Amino acid sequence: MKILITSGGTSEAIDRVRSITNHATGNLGKIIAERCLEAQLDVTLVTTRTAVKPQAQNGLTIVEINDVASLIHTLKELVPMHDVIIHSMAVSDYSPVYMTGLEQVKATQNIESMLTETNVEGKISSNDEYQVLFLKKTPKVISFIKQWNPAIQLIGFKLLVNVSKEELFQVARASLVKNQADYILANDLAEITQTQHSAYLLDKEKVYPVQTKEEIANIILEKVLEKRR
Repeated sequence: MKILITSGGTSEAIDRVRSITNHATGNLGKIIAERCLEAQLDVTLVTTRTAVKPQAQNGLTIVEINDVASLIHTLKELVPMHDVIIHSMAVSDYSPVYMTGLEQVKATQNIESMLTETNVEGKISSNDEYQVLFLKKTPKVISFIKQWNPAIQLIGFKLLVNVSKEELFQVARASLVKNQADYILANDLAEITQTQHSAYLLDKEKVYPVQTKEEIANIILEKVLEKRR
């Protein structure tokens, strides 16, 4: 059985020295990968340069990406060759389009015209007191996975912040249906600490609560192996 895992967080370039990223460390993906390797499964880990990773070992292939575009390009090739994807990567929701000084924006009669502009300099000037950054929504990578491989077992992740359990489950199950996922790991950032990671693995009917990253890895591996039996 070939397992594809995504972990860490993508980074979207503003210019050659600046970027927008998130605080995802890749630690959960690392733990999941290690549990799968212990079970003698072949693992391909798609992650980022700064994310934590398992030690090099037999059965493990690591592929590094940086932004959403490179993630899509990589997964489009890898998804058809795998039986399971555990998509835990924190994927950027927006990508920079254009950055310019506030005064230039105020002087523009048609602000929407700036959406077609691009920054050509390697490092955008820092002379302006205020800068305005235009962002464009990125594609939802999880929505492509079943298109690339309808037979793959898809385990997605949904992270919200300070919501009720009912809302968390509702949003997670909506993602499960929309993306044809087998399971969604629903978690709330307010319930994640260095020692605890409260989360819920959901399918269409059941909820499996867990309290740590190790428990998350264990329940995911259990469901992956169940399908093979």
